[in-house]
This record gives sequence, C-alpha cells and structure tokens, in this order.
Amino acid sequence: MNAHQSVSIVMIEDDEGHARLIEKNIRRAGIMNDIKHFLDGTSALDYLFNSPHGPMLNGPALVLLDLNLPDMSGTDILAKIKQSDGPVKRTPVVVLTTTDDSREIQRCYDLGANVYITKPVNYESFAQAIRQLGLFLSVIQVPDIEE
Repeated sequence: MNAHQSVSIVMIEDDEGHARLIEKNIRRAGIMNDIKHFLDGTSALDYLFNSPHGPMLNGPALVLLDLNLPDMSGTDILAKIKQSDGPVKRTPVVVLTTTDDSREIQRCYDLGANVYITKPVNYESFAQAIRQLGLFLSVIQVPDIEE
C-alpha cells in the first residue's frame, strides 16, 4: 500500500490465535496500518457500512476475510461487500482461510475476491504465508474512496 494513503485493514477472523499471528506477521513485514479486528461478520459489516468512524472516512479499506465464522459465512460477507453500491464495493478482499476446496475457491473469485490464500496448518508455514502477505500488502495499490 503506498505511503500517501492511510489504509485501514479490516480483519474478520474468529480465531484469536490466528488473528494475533496474522497481525504479528503483517507487522514484521513492515505494515503499520491500522488493523480493525472483528470476531464475526455482523459487527464487521456494521463497521464497513454503517459506522460513522468506518474505514471510508480515513481512506479505503482492505479486508482480510476468514470464511468460517460463527454468525455467517465469509462468502455471504464477500457477496455483501462486492454487490454493494459506493466505495465499499471497490474494497480489495483477501480471503484467508483453511478451506482449500476448489469449488469454494472458484466461488470466492466469482463473487469478487481479489486474492484467496489457504492458511497452512503448520505454524511456521502459516507464519511464513502471512509474512508474504505483508510483503504483498506493502506494494499493492488500492482504489481511492471517491464514488
């Protein structure tokens, strides 16, 4: 993400251990952007669409999305984001999940996911994948928030 934009990262991840590991390794990759962590889809969607302090006030958001959440499916969240009107629709979404089913991967891309990453089961492999994600985040360009 380029330095002249203040990009808020929205992480929707119900596993606290995974969330800490993701944030730690994103930080290790040099990404210091604000990370808003949500444990469920309902609160994340409320933040993205209804919060007066939501990410659209401070620059575009990037969403890190787990598919397996307690209150709704990550694919439902992805669909709501990508089928919305306005700037939230252009928010880049990185699916970060343990699900490696090829039909689920295809479905996420069909719904508009920008990147799909399968979380490795092994701790060190997972940490390495997140560090690589951090490097990816350091160079991507995100859309402006203008409608």
